[in-house]
Amino acid sequence: MWREVNIQIRKFYRTDIPKKVEWINNPENNQFLHYDIPLSIEKTEIWFDSHLGDTTRYDAVIEVDGVPVGTIGLLNIDYKNSKAEYYIAMGETIFKGKGVAKQASKLLLKYGFEELELNRIFLFTEIDNTGAQKLFEQIGFIKEGILKQDIFSRGKYVDRYTYGYLKKDWEKNKLR
Repeated sequence: MWREVNIQIRKFYRTDIPKKVEWINNPENNQFLHYDIPLSIEKTEIWFDSHLGDTTRYDAVIEVDGVPVGTIGLLNIDYKNSKAEYYIAMGETIFKGKGVAKQASKLLLKYGFEELELNRIFLFTEIDNTGAQKLFEQIGFIKEGILKQDIFSRGKYVDRYTYGYLKKDWEKNKLR
């Protein structure tokens, strides 16, 4: 049975690095992620330090009742063109399929559209990642196209879909 929980997102801190490394290295989580596996704490600390003060990204942690369960954020924040790339990675597998990612995504979209005043939030997902596609479509992302052999991952070229979400659609969906 699933009970009502408090879901929030908060800024990613250095103290979150060990959990992120654990989550990304878990084979149940990394099938569609594009990290050099295994991820190490040392490499992740270097990544973290290199992005301190970086205003072109927002990295956050998803929490359920104050317990970290995954990461979410915006990459390549382009203030001139008012757009950014969305990402999410649920880490604690027991929370998958429970609506946590959906609620956290809505919080991130609200932040992107209302606080950062973005006009467009987009994402890329492998065509085989049907679970993620279901989530994206439920929260309002629109499939815009396919990028053939877009990236080289795990020894092969992979096709990806591109999805987009416009602020005008966010405003319309909020009113429902």
